[in-house]
Amino acid sequence: MSLLQPRIILFVLLYCLANNASAEVFVLASQNDSVVGELGKTRATSKDTLLDIARANGLGYHEIKRVNPELDTWLPGTDKEVILPSRYVLPMAKRDGIILNIPEMRLYYFPEVRPGEPIKVVTYPLGIGRQGWQTPYVDTRIIQKKKNPSWYPPESIRQEHEAKGDPLPRRVGPGPDNPLGDYAMRLGLPDYLIHGTNKPFGIGMRVSHGCIRLYPEDIEELFQQVKLRTPVYIVNQPYKVGRLNDKIYLEAHPFLEEDEEQYRDNLTSVVKMVVKLTDEEDYQIEWELAKRVIKEMIGIPIVIGRIVSTTMQAEADSNRFDGTEVDGGISLQLETGISP
Repeated sequence: MSLLQPRIILFVLLYCLANNASAEVFVLASQNDSVVGELGKTRATSKDTLLDIARANGLGYHEIKRVNPELDTWLPGTDKEVILPSRYVLPMAKRDGIILNIPEMRLYYFPEVRPGEPIKVVTYPLGIGRQGWQTPYVDTRIIQKKKNPSWYPPESIRQEHEAKGDPLPRRVGPGPDNPLGDYAMRLGLPDYLIHGTNKPFGIGMRVSHGCIRLYPEDIEELFQQVKLRTPVYIVNQPYKVGRLNDKIYLEAHPFLEEDEEQYRDNLTSVVKMVVKLTDEEDYQIEWELAKRVIKEMIGIPIVIGRIVSTTMQAEADSNRFDGTEVDGGISLQLETGISP
């Protein structure tokens, strides 16, 4: 399934938009909140590629291409408007250390906070393992940190390159030819690392042999903050459900090809997340809208419901959702060809 198939029309009305260079630290006003960031936009110059714009704004290739399908990757066009999908629902996992959401191709890092301080989160785009070289979904830790690492290609990778007529040495030292980049952090899994790259255009794609790649500037920043023994939670959540105040959001990304049977048109995981998110609170969900969001898989949080009290139920029942969300000066509409 192509990741560029869904037909998407986005109407973005903005009065306050940030052009996010480098990583941004988001502060959660409440422990219940799980939506951070804002949608944005920028304009391409004559020298820009879409990959340049993605990197300058902390985004990967596929996530920026999905919301700008009409723009050419290499020549988006002088003064062309580029939408920046820089709003995120946080994955459902422990907010402690690093969360790697593999199908989303994004890392979330929760720095340590002192008692009484708000929870903070930093997020970076990833390059992940291609099909046949998947990263396992486990809880692990950072067990080693190395600046200017050497790369010792596993025998399986050396055999793969040998078969292509591109033999690898047993050791690749630090420098521009090292695919690990300048920084590497070893996980408590044999042969798995979070590292930089000498090919940054692959961030936001399935390009690795199972390791996690970051932009060089992102891994340098993360490397300085992360301590040994930091927990790492590797999860498979193409659909994410979160809340901000009383609104319930759904963010849907393309699932990995090998997970099609599990996630194709399947609301089961979304229902489970809604139940977990709301606990014993009453809520209203527009399930037809949720189906549309899953079908489009554009990777932008959409309001699909709200938390309601008994006294608010009558008002909520009369205020149904039609696929349009207006929040923080941004209006986003999906046109799917599906009857609501």
